[in-house]
Amino acid sequence: MSSTARTVIGTLRWPFLLLTPVCVALGLASAAWSGHPLPLSRAAAALFGALAAHISVNMFNEWHDFRSGLDSLTQRTPFSGGSGALPAHPAAAQLTLLGACVSCGLAAGLGLWLLWVQQSWALLPLGLTGLLLVVAYTPWITRHPLLCLLAPGIGFGPLMVGGTQVAITGEHHWGTYAASLVPLLLVSGLLLLNQFPDVEADRAVGRRHLPMLWGRPRAARLLAGLVAAGQLLPLLGVLLGWLPTLALLALLTAPLAWRVAQGAIAHADDLPALLPTMGRNVALTLMVPLLLAIGLAATALGGR
Repeated sequence: MSSTARTVIGTLRWPFLLLTPVCVALGLASAAWSGHPLPLSRAAAALFGALAAHISVNMFNEWHDFRSGLDSLTQRTPFSGGSGALPAHPAAAQLTLLGACVSCGLAAGLGLWLLWVQQSWALLPLGLTGLLLVVAYTPWITRHPLLCLLAPGIGFGPLMVGGTQVAITGEHHWGTYAASLVPLLLVSGLLLLNQFPDVEADRAVGRRHLPMLWGRPRAARLLAGLVAAGQLLPLLGVLLGWLPTLALLALLTAPLAWRVAQGAIAHADDLPALLPTMGRNVALTLMVPLLLAIGLAATALGGR
């Protein structure tokens, strides 16, 4: 494989794509729990469309950060600072941009196919909002602190989880959106913590986010609040009847959530000591929606 091809593949940021099948699984489990069958063609279209959108935003972000010079300023960690692929092989920049555009087009095409199959417009506003987030995230959203905080969570929560459920059923379901608030909170917290090492570099290229404006200690307290809310929401959903009892499986991550919140507050300004907490935060963000999906799927299977 040529160095250019390896560079372009590196900009996909494969390890980060694990979040997409987890969120799609939560949407599929919610559709099953609401009593709908899961047509394989629609489920596959939802998964590959979501993966294409995630790949697109990753590649756009890598291309923009290379063009702005941010890649040359960041101190990379396994969780932040970009892949470093384009600074090492600048000749691959145009292919990366092309890949981002093609992936975005693929996501749009699969969404249009789902609209045609369903003969319903229910998916359209979710799909259009998702495409807007993909294109606008790096050049515009990262300049607006509140949007920068919430946009990733909205993308992986209500848009991806809710969009998957709508792709299967052709209709909206309140239980799905209740479940989608969990990845909304946790993914927003994931990106928030991953901004801690990049504060100075991001400031130099005009980005504006809460760790930069508030300082890391205050942002760490916000992260702790997001993590705590992500634990409380499944319990609240069960108490209100929006989620089944087995959704409480998500609370098995409570000890991990405590360690993430405690570690972020204790080491907010000590970046080397913060790295284990960043890793735990990734695990937490994957495990909670996965356990929630297992709970919904088990409830659906038990009711048959």
